[in-house]
Amino acid sequence: MDREKIEQGIKLILEGIGEDVTREGLLETPQRIARMYEEIYGGLSMSPEEHLSKTFSSDNQNMVLEKDITFYSTCEHHLLPFYGKVHVAYIPNGKVVGLSKLARTVEVFARRPQIQEQLTDQIADALETYLGCKGVMVMVEAEHMCMTMRGIKKPGSKTITTAKRGDFLLKPELVQEFYQFVRS
Repeated sequence: MDREKIEQGIKLILEGIGEDVTREGLLETPQRIARMYEEIYGGLSMSPEEHLSKTFSSDNQNMVLEKDITFYSTCEHHLLPFYGKVHVAYIPNGKVVGLSKLARTVEVFARRPQIQEQLTDQIADALETYLGCKGVMVMVEAEHMCMTMRGIKKPGSKTITTAKRGDFLLKPELVQEFYQFVRS
């Protein structure tokens, strides 16, 4: 990331809204925001492969589900946060991955400016690609600050997106089992 460009951009935004960039409370704001951006957009320089490449042999062919993975992301349309929970399931095909790696994969994609629909698909595609599993299902439930603090101003409203791959497209009973586990 180019910290200097970020700092210059933040100064321009502050000036553009009529702020005095030399006042005490704002003096270091451009630097703070540049450091924050390195953290919250760190997924731009990461690949899910680094987390999903370490697998373990397993004869298990039943659903593995990690639910309620908290995430924070940024809407690419307004650069405002959206946040919530991700539920990830896959059907192993001879190998499994450490459970923390599922949450790390969510983080890789959540730490990028984007839309929720894309986030959901990216997680599903990465699991399908790197694990070679028989099926994948991902559900993302999120509240979008662009809907709650501006525009329509409807706090508490949630957007739900899903992505299904492989056996989850072919076997409706797996989808029902997924929803049952998520609700429990």
